[in-house]
Amino acid sequence: MSLVIDGHFDLLMDVAIQREQGKKKVIETQYLPDFQRGGIGAIICAIFVDSSFLPEMGLRKALQQISSLHAEAAESPDKIMVCRSVDDMLTAQNAGKLGLTLSLEGAEPLYNDLSMLRVFYELGVRFLGLTWSRRNFVGDGSHFGSVREGRPGGITEFGVQLIEAAEELGIIIDVSHINDEGFWDVISFSNKPVIASHSNCRALASSMRNLTDEQIQAIAKKGGVIGMNAVNFFVSERDEEADVEHLVDHIDHIVKLVGVEHVGLGLDITDEFMKYVSPDSIATMPRKPFDVVKKHSSVPQIIQVLEKRGYTEKAIERIMGHNFLDLYREVWR
Repeated sequence: MSLVIDGHFDLLMDVAIQREQGKKKVIETQYLPDFQRGGIGAIICAIFVDSSFLPEMGLRKALQQISSLHAEAAESPDKIMVCRSVDDMLTAQNAGKLGLTLSLEGAEPLYNDLSMLRVFYELGVRFLGLTWSRRNFVGDGSHFGSVREGRPGGITEFGVQLIEAAEELGIIIDVSHINDEGFWDVISFSNKPVIASHSNCRALASSMRNLTDEQIQAIAKKGGVIGMNAVNFFVSERDEEADVEHLVDHIDHIVKLVGVEHVGLGLDITDEFMKYVSPDSIATMPRKPFDVVKKHSSVPQIIQVLEKRGYTEKAIERIMGHNFLDLYREVWR
C-alpha cells in the first residue's frame, strides 16, 4: 500500500503533557505500534490549545507541543521523523519511519502578530487552521452546536494578511472549524488550494462544522482536499448509525459531487484526549463524542468498506493519502 496519511490528529497535546510528567519516547512506545498496525505512514499533528489557557498561555502551550515533537524525534531517530516537505515524507516512508508534520489548529498562538507566522514556519509548521470553534483575531469559528452570541463575522483585516503571508511561505490554509462567513472569505482571498482537514458533509450530518455541497464544490474548484472526520456527530445525526459504513457514505457523497481526487482522511481520533478538554469546550458539543474509527489500527476497516463498494485500488490509494500528498506538493515550497 502506498503512503497512508491521517490529515488531522491531536497527538501533541497528550505527548507534551506526558513529557511534562517525565515520560520519554511517548510516540514510539504508546502510539507507533497502533499506527503501524493501521498502516499509517504520516500524521499531521495538530497544535491545539484548549480555551482554558487563552489568551495568556496560547503561545507558550503551542511552543511546548512543538518542542515535545522535536524532542521525541531526537529520542527515536530510527522510528519517527519530523517532515517539512513531500520529499521528507517519502524519505521517512522509504526508511520505514513515521512521518510527522505540524499544523496550527487555530491561530490563537499568533495572537495578532503576523511576524510570529515565520517563527512557526521555521519550526516546521506547514498547515494553518485559521480558527478553532471560537473567535480569534482572524475570524469566527464554527460552533459545534447552538450558542448565544451576536452576529458572526467573516475574516478580519489581520486574517486577510495572515492568509497572504501563509501562502507566500507555503503554508496550507485549513478551513475546518471556521464559520460559513469566514469560509467564503477564505475562498475569495486565497490564491492556492485550501483544505478542510477534518470536516464531513452537512447534507449527511447537519453540524455546522461539516461542509455544505456548495462549500465542497468551492474547495474542489480551488484544487483542495477534504479529510473525513471520524467523530460520531460529524458522521451521523444518530449515534446508533455512527459507524464506518456511514463515514464512507460521506466519501461517496464527495466523490459523486466533485470526484475522488478531493477526498482524504482527517480522522480527528479523540477518545483518548477528551480527559484534557475543558468543561466549557465540552459543553459546546451537541452530545457526548466518540470515535467511529477506534484508533488508527482500525483504519483498514475503511479500506474494506471502500473495496466492498467497488472503489478501485488506485481510488483507494488516492483517498488514503495520495490526494493530500499531491496537494502538499503543489503548495509547499
